[in-house]
Amino acid sequence: MAHTAMSGTGTTAGDDPLQTAVWRLRSRACWADAAALIQPRAAGPALQRASLLVERCLYTEQGWAEAEDALRTAEALAQSDDERGAAACERGQLAYAATLLGVRDRADEARAALGRAAALLAPGVPGRALLDFRRGLLAENLAHAPQAARAAYRRAHAGATAQNDALLLSFTWRHLAGLALREGELAEARHGFAESLRIREELGYLVGTAPALASLADTEAEPEASRLRAEAGRLFRLLGGVPLWLADQLTPAPPAATA
Repeated sequence: MAHTAMSGTGTTAGDDPLQTAVWRLRSRACWADAAALIQPRAAGPALQRASLLVERCLYTEQGWAEAEDALRTAEALAQSDDERGAAACERGQLAYAATLLGVRDRADEARAALGRAAALLAPGVPGRALLDFRRGLLAENLAHAPQAARAAYRRAHAGATAQNDALLLSFTWRHLAGLALREGELAEARHGFAESLRIREELGYLVGTAPALASLADTEAEPEASRLRAEAGRLFRLLGGVPLWLADQLTPAPPAATA
């Protein structure tokens, strides 16, 4: 299964100390250090390690070879349909990230891998909500099909709610809000971005807090918008400029030319 923010994965009191340490490192953009704590001797740990390194690629645009190696290990160790489906989901996410960031066009591979994951992961099983979310990402950002994306995000949102997956909920709130903002639904967008930010602050998910602050700023009037962007910029710099793609959003627009 994908390791997001559910009980047992380091985000709640009483969790396994290893998972708590992994979560703390992951949330502070230390994916390689988090992955180094995990021994990939079985499918579950191998999948978790691969997911951390795939996430690092999306946030930093680095570490592609390490993610590929970790993913091949997870694929080799997978035995059940759930494990094979989770590995396919990570394969699809890595191919999506490479395409989105312009490293290499792997859109067909991403679609095929997520399709394979959908055939292996039954509705309601752990990992299905994450798969639905990632299919929404493909629909929104590669296929440019916002209606299909919204439907996938809503399925993911319902699944994350049922599974009490707080971190995934922060992502579904954020992406549903992004679609609402594009359609001019300002109040709906503000609510979604605020919910995403609230969850990430409660979880201590620092690497995701700066993007949440910047997105909420897009729905606010001054001076609140500038305050939110300033806080986002502070966190962004604190984490060493991660996520890399946030830099453009935090760069002030040049002043308008005057006659």
